[in-house]
Amino acid sequence: MLSQTQPKQQAQALLNFIDASPSPWHVVDTVAQRLLKEGFKPLTESQAWQLKAGERYYVVRGGASIIAFTLGKQALTEAGFRMVGAHTDSPGLRLKPHAAYATDGLVRIGVEVYGGPILASFTDRDLSVAGRLSVRTANGFEMRLVKFDDALMRLPNLAIHMNREVNDKGLLLNKQTELPLIFGETQTGVEAEQQFLSHLAQAIHAEVKDILSFELNVFDTQKGCFWGANQEFIANSQLDNLASCHAALTALLATDKPEATCICALFDHEEVGSESTTGASGSFLNDVVNRIASSQQLDSEARLRALANSFFISADMAHAYHPNHPSAYEPCHHVLVNKGPVIKTNANQRYATNAESAARFMTLCETAGVPYQQYAHRTDLGCGSTIGPLVAANLGVASVDVGSPMWAMHSLRESAGVLDHGYMIDVLKAMFNS
Repeated sequence: MLSQTQPKQQAQALLNFIDASPSPWHVVDTVAQRLLKEGFKPLTESQAWQLKAGERYYVVRGGASIIAFTLGKQALTEAGFRMVGAHTDSPGLRLKPHAAYATDGLVRIGVEVYGGPILASFTDRDLSVAGRLSVRTANGFEMRLVKFDDALMRLPNLAIHMNREVNDKGLLLNKQTELPLIFGETQTGVEAEQQFLSHLAQAIHAEVKDILSFELNVFDTQKGCFWGANQEFIANSQLDNLASCHAALTALLATDKPEATCICALFDHEEVGSESTTGASGSFLNDVVNRIASSQQLDSEARLRALANSFFISADMAHAYHPNHPSAYEPCHHVLVNKGPVIKTNANQRYATNAESAARFMTLCETAGVPYQQYAHRTDLGCGSTIGPLVAANLGVASVDVGSPMWAMHSLRESAGVLDHGYMIDVLKAMFNS
């Protein structure tokens, strides 16, 4: 069971993790730094792997996906793999390749919608950008991370005097014409794009002419916080799904000399379908599993036996019951904040959960002394999906979809419970040690 002080410390560690990781590339960098500090050894896909029993490793693909693993004491064919998957990306706004342009004395930044964010939540916030740039070097080019901590851009709301029905019909934003962000005033004799690129170049100590390309997303500079009468809730951007990433990482780091081989797989592009080299529909996890099996001289049949003895947990956030909107929820499935992990079920396989995998997760919760809840979406509402069905299909492993309950999913400012993060860490530790 959780102690009195542990949940607050774990929640603060989560908020710090999110604040340091405003883009998928920063998430992977933050995770890699933590793994290195804890003795995990880096691998690259282009080199041969020499894996040793009991050792811990990680490998990065595309800068935005990372898989870490600990080799177990038991043979793979007998113990299989214990795997947790989550995703590093969050819905929001991404900058276009030629983002900056000038109108009416202002430099504006063109953006593209990534995934399914609540667009209205981006208005009147202290926004900035983070991501990565490719910079020309003497030997070709290199990738560099960039993050502006100060408010750099803004999407001001239209005054109610010009939008009298906003409180009755909601804020609707045209994705092409009404989402560009205000970056600054134009400078005499300086093109808008040059002005923006100069800002980027200065931040990474490079010349404008050497910036070849970039991938940048918009983020909210407001730090995460505790809130509520007893500070029992947390608020931040990207709780979906960095809370699951942090829980999986924390659980893996706390697992010492496990019996089974343990894998923590954090993928990019879940919010846009996972169909990429770094997404869960790609070959990344399968490639890592194959290379681990090869290092132990397993033939194809032995590898299949190992997978048959494996278990995969898809960890993605869940919809907590919102008391102001009771009609949005399925009766008998009102999951509550701070009441434990949520087992997510959908008859149309939007989630990978079945009766057997749900029971296995319930048993793990009981072992860890953690409460659990069950969720199903309203039948007349479209249900979101996760990486769970994709990994289950690709690997053929028993899988379950779970998540911590939260409010305002896909808002720029989401909320969740302090206790739930600790609960999720504890049950994932129990899984890695099962």
